[in-house]
Amino acid sequence: MRIGRPLQHEPEAALQAAMRAFWRSGYHHTSLRDLLNDMQLSRSSLYQAYGNKETLFLLALSRYREQLLDQLSCALAKEDSAWAFIERLLCRTAQQAQSEQAALGCLIFNSATELGNSGSAEANAAVQSVQSITQFFVTVIEQAQQEGAIPLERDAHSLAYFLTLSISGLRMLLKSGASQQHAQQQVENILRGLS
Repeated sequence: MRIGRPLQHEPEAALQAAMRAFWRSGYHHTSLRDLLNDMQLSRSSLYQAYGNKETLFLLALSRYREQLLDQLSCALAKEDSAWAFIERLLCRTAQQAQSEQAALGCLIFNSATELGNSGSAEANAAVQSVQSITQFFVTVIEQAQQEGAIPLERDAHSLAYFLTLSISGLRMLLKSGASQQHAQQQVENILRGLS
């Protein structure tokens, strides 16, 4: 039996490069040539390692979601309260105004907007990623309620969706070039809506 050549690339570095390419240009506007250049792979190596562009996107989006949720969980654990976490998350987002990070937006929200609800595997993965973020925020809202920062009679799931929607909208504003002052005003509105 003939054994194929071993992969000559660093899988993690290549996947991170693919993630950045999709993040920068979106799923449809990221060409196979872009991926090959960014990942520093030959066409045959890409197909051998990842199958095709669609599979590679699913892997990249999954990795982005895992990293984001891990970062959010770590940030929550470092705060004195869930409410402090919410405030800091929103303020940090607003502070990115007119930066390279703001121009990129969020790969999950970008992908959900671009792919919509078409029923494709890529669109479904984007929807599931948004749901994962929202589920994390349910936990945060419930913690804030137990701490007394948010009234217990308010529905945690509804507020978590509101927070997801608010952050998505805030990122869209920043992506369109909104100033930090304007973004901070919206942060104050969001916090009033949660309390």
